[in-house]
Amino acid sequence: MDIDFVLRLPSPAPLRDKSSTDEKRDVERWEKLNCMCMMIMKMVIPEAFRGTTSEKITSAREFLEDIEKMFAKNKKAKTSTFLANLILMRYKGKENIREYIMEMSHTASKLKALKLKLY
Repeated sequence: MDIDFVLRLPSPAPLRDKSSTDEKRDVERWEKLNCMCMMIMKMVIPEAFRGTTSEKITSAREFLEDIEKMFAKNKKAKTSTFLANLILMRYKGKENIREYIMEMSHTASKLKALKLKLY
């Protein structure tokens, strides 16, 4: 079954009085697959994320875009947390200098993975 059909193609145009049987069939198929896709995604995605999505969303594509926006904000928060840790990191003199350098390097590599360039 082509459940990803609704993710690849936009929703079809609304039906009119003059719509052909092919157009009616395509709309019915799209709506059925969209409903199935939404049910599967809502069942699989944890409740914590489901509660943050809007109830006005009716298509699977919009649902995924809404979830993606939520994680984009999370990525920015992660970047700022790592950057703050790197800036506030101080050598206290009691620790091993090697561990301190390795911790700084590890934090910097996390920032590089988030596509933040450090000079």
